[in-house]
This record gives sequence, structure tokens and C-alpha cells, in this order.
Amino acid sequence: MTIHSALPHPRTPSYGLSHVRGFDDQPLSNACLHELLAQAVQRWPDRDAAIFCAEGIRWSWAEFQSQVNAAAAALHALGVRHGDRVGIWSPNRSEWLVTQFATARLGAILVNINPAYRVAELAYALNKASVSVLVSASRFKTSDYLGMLVQLGFGTADTQLPTLRHVIRLGAGGHADMLDWSALMAQGHTSLPDAQSLNAHQAINIQFTSGTTGAPKGATLTHHNIVNNAIAVRLHAAV
Repeated sequence: MTIHSALPHPRTPSYGLSHVRGFDDQPLSNACLHELLAQAVQRWPDRDAAIFCAEGIRWSWAEFQSQVNAAAAALHALGVRHGDRVGIWSPNRSEWLVTQFATARLGAILVNINPAYRVAELAYALNKASVSVLVSASRFKTSDYLGMLVQLGFGTADTQLPTLRHVIRLGAGGHADMLDWSALMAQGHTSLPDAQSLNAHQAINIQFTSGTTGAPKGATLTHHNIVNNAIAVRLHAAV
């Protein structure tokens, strides 16, 4: 059963009903991430878009868009195409945000790898999602990320990660075949593919659940999911 907006407090379960529907007076957005970014750049090119204190980074909207476009072009030059899966295994940092927008600009799917994963969980997620490119921190807390990838045989004939072609590292260590983020970004001077083929209902993100029963499950999200969730959070915060 559904609570309609005519009833008071439509976000709160009441009247013995088990299903809650939020306010529907504002239509859902069909914008893609890159379209929203372009709109922000047009309105506030010099305003702060992202600040990473630990890294000493402060990007305006225009500067952030430049980073995203460079990363998207570099990933495209590396062979990333529409529908390809690009993993991200890292705590919060600037490259994480850039990678999400860059992969979405290409129509690729960013696969979020839990920072707490160990070797077996990492192998399962990468293989389950057919990740071909992984952006990885060098380590986090007691976890040696690049060491675990070497342990799984990346860069060798005996690899346990058959779909993984490239590892882009955010730090030193690992295997000689891994590419530094700075070297990747240095490639990002080619033109981007046409964005006209992208639409809001295409997948851009896979998030693995905690897997409390059995193996982790991958939940697929689209531009439409992520954009409208962000809008709903903003509207809820304003109430």
C-alpha cells in the first residue's frame, strides 16, 4: 500500500501502511552527471567545488571539470569504453571523486571495492564485476592493497584476475606493470568521445553489499539513481 502526498507526513510510516512514498510535487531529473557538472561550471566557474585538506587541494568548479575531462580522456586512451567496468579501491581522496565523474562521462561503470576487503573478497568482487581497470591506493591502515594484487598474480601468467588489464596506483609499490595516476593524467590530452549517446538510465556504478549472508551482492546504479538521490537528500535537508 502507498501513502499519497495528500496525507500528512508522507515520508513517515503511519495509518498502518508499510510502504512510504515521498513527495511527488517535483519531477525526477533525467540529467547525467556530466550535464550537471557543466551546469555548475557555467553558473559558478570560480566557486569552490571540492576541497581535500589532507592533500592540499582546492578545486573550483572549472578546475574540477578540467580534472574530470583529463581523466576521462586518459582512461579512454587506455582503452576504457562504454560499459567497461573500472574499479576503485581507496579511502576518500581526490582521485576517487575524479574517477567517478570521469567514468560516468565515458559511460563506463565504476565498481566500488570495499576498503576493508582482504585477498579472497577482492578477487571475488573484481572477477564478479569483470573489472578491467583498477584505480587503487597503495595501502590503507594495515592493508597492503598493491601487495594483495601482486599476491593474486597481477602482471603474471598465473594471475587469478583474468579480466584485470591495468592497475592505476595512487602511491608507490606493487608491480612494475602498474601505472601511476600522474602518468595516467599525463595522457589525458586527447579529445573525448561524443557524450550524445549517454542517457540517464545507463549504469555508472556498482556497489557491493556487506554480504552478511553468502558472498557480497553488487547493486547497479544509474545516473538517474545517483542524481535523484542527491536531489532528494538536498530537499530533505532543507525541510
